[in-house]
Amino acid sequence: MTFLDRLEKRIGWLAFPGLLRFYAIFHGMVYVLQWFRPDLGKLLEFDLGRIMAGEVWRAVTFLIASSGSIGSGVFGILATLFFVMVAFMMSDALEEAWGVFRTTLFHVTGFLGLITANFLFPSLMPESGTLIYGAAFFAFATLFPKVEFLLFFILPVQVRFLAWLNVGVWVLAVMRDWRMLPFLLLGYAGYLLFAGIPALRGKLQSGAGGPFHGVLRRQNAAKESAFHACAHCQRSDISDPTLEFRVGADGREYCTEHLPK
Repeated sequence: MTFLDRLEKRIGWLAFPGLLRFYAIFHGMVYVLQWFRPDLGKLLEFDLGRIMAGEVWRAVTFLIASSGSIGSGVFGILATLFFVMVAFMMSDALEEAWGVFRTTLFHVTGFLGLITANFLFPSLMPESGTLIYGAAFFAFATLFPKVEFLLFFILPVQVRFLAWLNVGVWVLAVMRDWRMLPFLLLGYAGYLLFAGIPALRGKLQSGAGGPFHGVLRRQNAAKESAFHACAHCQRSDISDPTLEFRVGADGREYCTEHLPK
C-alpha cells in the first residue's frame, strides 16, 4: 500500500469531485461580473501590501481573479467558454485516471504552490491562477498525448504538441526573468509530483491508456452482454436503449445512424 493509498484511507472523505469544474465556473463568474464591475479583478488580485494591511482574502481570491485582459468582446466570450469546456473535459479525464482523491490532492498542491510563489515573488505574474489550468493541461497531455484538440476549431493537433509549444513559451519567459523558474516550479508542483516525475520514472499510474481505455473496456463489456451492437460506433442496446439497429449488406449490425447506404 502506497503513501497515497494510506492517506486516502484516512482522509479520503476530503475528496472534492469536480474541483476543477467548480474552479472554472468561479473563474467564469468573475469574468462575467467584471462586465458590471470592471474593478472587481483588481479587488481580488494578489497584493502583498494590501494583504499585510488586512485584505487577507487576496491571498486566496487571486486564484480566480481576472483583470479582463482577454477582453469582453465576442472573442473573449468564446475563448472563455472554450476554456471552461476544456477544463470540464480535463477534470473528468483526470478523475477517471487517478480517482477523485488523488485528483483533489493534485489541484490542492497547485493551489498551495501558487500561494507560496506569490508570497515569495509578489507581482511577478498577476494572473497566475491560470497556472491551475496549465498544470491540468500538462497532466492531461502526459496521460493522453495523442488526443487531438481542434486548434481554432478547425485544425486537429495532438495535445502533446500543444504542451511542448507551451513549454517553449515558459522557457522564453524564464530566459527573460530568472524568477519565473522557481515561480513556475511552485505553480506546477502538482504536475511535477503527480504526473511529471512519475512519467520520467516510468511509474505514471494510469499508463498510456488512462480513462479512454477504461471507457473502451466498459464498451466492450457492454457489447459482449448486449443483444444488438453497432459495428461502427460500438454503441449497443445496453449503452443506449433508444437506438434502432439494422443489418448491413456486409452482414454486420449497425445503428440506423451509421447504417451504410
